[in-house]
Amino acid sequence: MSSLYRSAISARIAKLPGLPPTNEDEDDEVPPLPTGMGPPPFAHTKPHTPKPPNPTYAPISAQSFFAQALSLHVPPRGLNYRAYYTPPRPSIREADGKDVDPIAEREADAGTVLVFHHGAGYGALSFACVAKEVHDLEPGLGVFAFDARGHGKTVPLGDSADDSVHVTNRSSSSSSPPTTLLSSTNETNLSTATLVDDLIELLRTAFPEPKRAPTFILIGHSMGGSVIVRACPHLQNAGYTLAGVVVLDVVEGSAIDALPHMHALLNTRPDGFDSIEEAVEWHVTTRLIHNPASARVSIPSVIVPSDSPLLRGGSQYPATPTASRFPYTWRTPLRRTAPYWSDWFTNLSSLFLAARTARLLVLAGAERLDTPLMVGQMQGKFQVEVVRDVGHVLHEDDPQALAQIFVAFWRRNERARVGIGAGVRIRRVGE
Repeated sequence: MSSLYRSAISARIAKLPGLPPTNEDEDDEVPPLPTGMGPPPFAHTKPHTPKPPNPTYAPISAQSFFAQALSLHVPPRGLNYRAYYTPPRPSIREADGKDVDPIAEREADAGTVLVFHHGAGYGALSFACVAKEVHDLEPGLGVFAFDARGHGKTVPLGDSADDSVHVTNRSSSSSSPPTTLLSSTNETNLSTATLVDDLIELLRTAFPEPKRAPTFILIGHSMGGSVIVRACPHLQNAGYTLAGVVVLDVVEGSAIDALPHMHALLNTRPDGFDSIEEAVEWHVTTRLIHNPASARVSIPSVIVPSDSPLLRGGSQYPATPTASRFPYTWRTPLRRTAPYWSDWFTNLSSLFLAARTARLLVLAGAERLDTPLMVGQMQGKFQVEVVRDVGHVLHEDDPQALAQIFVAFWRRNERARVGIGAGVRIRRVGE
């Protein structure tokens, strides 16, 4: 979380109206919070007046951003993942007109795929615009993004692997997740260990043969950055080739320092929305996302109808009473993730520096590195890029700049294949 982002949070909170009045003369003792991470939620008592949808913020289909929308059943994790994929070269079907699965049919040299892992509360489509920019800059690069457990259109499997969801390409008229549910899979378990295992099993399902799989560059935003650096050695030990890891706008020291303020930040979020358009508009007008076009693609998947079965997956964490007043509410109630906040970011810097591949840290604005990263930078162990005039969701705010950084990183660290003798290993920057 960049210093620019934390400053913006502080400024926004400072301009908010005060908390509901309390009787300060009472001597009642306030019990300690279970997480020790700031004030608990307070009820929004302002009367709700529904507002009509603003067509300026109508959802945009993701069809033009990815080649395919995939439904990946992963029984070991009890989940049916929604993923979006553009292969690193024209699919076999495009080449010869035959309907062949491009993931299953791989040549020996399968190219490189950027694997995106989103942050908490976001979704795969937060990378839609940057994925398209990457493909426009370098059509040979593939992109793969997915909704993590408890996010977007990834849902627990039903009683069988075939009865839960059938995925087709996304359209603006199908912005709500499917409603066929559910198994006993715990969607609310967002521990780092669980998310790492999820990513590994998902990639094993999508690319089952490591020797025929494409080379991966793992890219993680915020929470996702913690997941990809931990998954890196496990994927390498399983035989997959990694060209690099890229962490977006998260530094361990700053992230840990920001945790006590997270509940106050969540208190500023509305409990729900009258329409998808209103949700998009809120993210844009509050400057949480600077790019309206990206918000129109990404935000529809982070909210669900208030009566969605998806919300029953975490009945032990009941929704706020005011949420039912709105037709739409959050797909991922972030307060439920509080027990995992510290787990996500602890030891992130040392794990990033220990990754046996090229390393890139991309930050939103000037950021003070913590001590391990400062030492590592002086030793040339990783590359740092700073993007100006963006917020925490920097890949949505300026997808063109991020795509240029990703493509340049790939080109810089692509392993040479011509003129190298057997047994000679070319090291990448940072290895």
